[in-house]
Order: sequence, then structure tokens, then C-alpha cells
Amino acid sequence: MATGLIYHPDYLKHNLRVHPENAKRLTCIMRALEKEKIKEYLVNIPPRRATLEEIESVHQTDYINEVDSLCREGGGHLDADTYTSASSFQVALLAAGGVLAAVQAVIEGRVENALALVRPPGHHAEPGRGMGFCIFNNAAIAARYAQQEHGLKRVLIIDWDIHHGNGTQNVFYDDPSVLYVSFHQSPHYPGTGSTEEKGEGQGKGYNMNFPLPPGSGGQDYLNIFHKTLIPKALEFNPEIVLISAGFDGHREDPLAGMNLGEEDFARFTDLTVDIAEKTCQGRIVSVLEGGYNLEALPRCVLAHLRSLLLRRKER
Repeated sequence: MATGLIYHPDYLKHNLRVHPENAKRLTCIMRALEKEKIKEYLVNIPPRRATLEEIESVHQTDYINEVDSLCREGGGHLDADTYTSASSFQVALLAAGGVLAAVQAVIEGRVENALALVRPPGHHAEPGRGMGFCIFNNAAIAARYAQQEHGLKRVLIIDWDIHHGNGTQNVFYDDPSVLYVSFHQSPHYPGTGSTEEKGEGQGKGYNMNFPLPPGSGGQDYLNIFHKTLIPKALEFNPEIVLISAGFDGHREDPLAGMNLGEEDFARFTDLTVDIAEKTCQGRIVSVLEGGYNLEALPRCVLAHLRSLLLRRKER
């Protein structure tokens, strides 16, 4: 078994140089993978564009058409934080489809786990609007694809981006087939993600928020993993694990105030691998979300990827 990597140079076409979520985020990561000679150990998984039907599994048709029209007109802003260019609609389809290609490869057993280095990110995108740098919700679309196209019944999404994934939460808020778990700084953008937001209807108890104060470090996260997340995840018994892998919790990130280092992201990955090994044959698809310090970001991704690789090789 192997670890897969999803990347395409077209992900760089969605770009606004003065914006923190710009193409340099991926170029610095890819340079680091080349320098550390890690790519030779990875299986390249070519992305594809998601179909409109696949996007519609999460997003409203009117919103999809709005993004398409805006990009056909040359681009513009979906909100104060979220830009588009002429290429952004097609790039966003390729980002979502890249994650779907990773899910398919993992479910079919071509790789055991995979990292999708895609952008724009996704976890803030609501069914009817983009926000927080996000256009389409890559992780949510991937969860629906795993269920609808591959027959999986239970999907676990672990989101350790420093910002609460309001979009992902809202997609699955009444759905007991997806366990959504978010670690995030609070108070912080977008202002959602309290411990009281536990889901509703049949989904009550399947939405878990862990808001943490600024300055929290790795041990604060690990305590939650061991005391709460791992027991709940094992009880839930997922058939695949998705990670919304944001690295903006790093202490050097300009958009947050946490005290995490790259070694902490490796530990979080190790524990997630443990969950996947015990429940779903190690099936993990990790999806890039935030991370805006161009020196810290590649170090975090390398630590995360090495953990996916090394834990697999140890078995």
C-alpha cells in the first residue's frame, strides 16, 4: 500500500498576490517536497474536475451558477474576504474533483491514504455562499461522494484548521452519518463553533466543537484527542476519515494566535492514523485548508506527510 498525492499546476491559477490565500502557498509546499525528496515515495493521483452534479450534492444550483457567471465576467469578490478570478470556477471544480480522485483511490485500495494539495480551500463554504477564502466545500463534497458513489455509510471529518469550519458543520448538522469534529481558536473568525452546537434532529451528538483560547498548545489538543475524540470516533466506527488539514494554528501564522509547532501536527496525524487503522483499514484523505506563513506552512505539511508515510511503513 502507498500514500497518494494530489496536485496540479492549475491550482495556481486562482490567485490574488496581495491576498494571504494566494498561489505561493502551494509553490512553497511543492518546493519543499522536491527539496526533501519525498515525492519519490508518493503515488501521484491525477485530479479531475468535479461534475456539477457532484458539487450540487452540497451546494445550491443558484450559488454554483453565481460563481460561474462571476468568473466568466473576469472575476470579483464573493464577500470581503473571498476573491475569484476568470479561472477560479474551473480551478475550484478541479480542487473538489482532486479530493474525489483521492477518495476513489483510497476506497479502491490503490493507496491507503492520500494528501490533497488543492486550493482554493473549502471548509467555510456554505451550501448557498462562499466565504472565508472558500468557494466550494471540498471535504463536504468528498464525504457525500464517498457515500453516494461508493456506498459508505459513516464518514468522520476531523478539522484542525484554526478557524471553525462553519460550512462543513452546516452541511451535516442534522446528519448522523457524518461525524464532524472541529478544533478551533475562539473567539475568532467566523464566530461559530461553540460547544453547544452539537447537531440537531437525528444528527444531534454528531457535531463536536472544541473551541480553544488563543495561546493553546499541542498538549491542549492532545488532551481532547485522548479524552473525547478518540473514544467517540471508535464508537462511531467510520469507513473513511477525512482531515480538513489547516496549518494556521502554527505559532508563526499571521492570521491566528495559537502555539502549535510542526511536531504537533505530526502527533495529531499519528492519532488520526490510529483511529483509521482501528476502524477503516487506515483509509484517510487529508485536504489542505489554511496556513499562511510561507516558511511554517511547508514544514507543517512535511511533518504531516511524513507521519502518513512513516506510520504506513511501520506496519
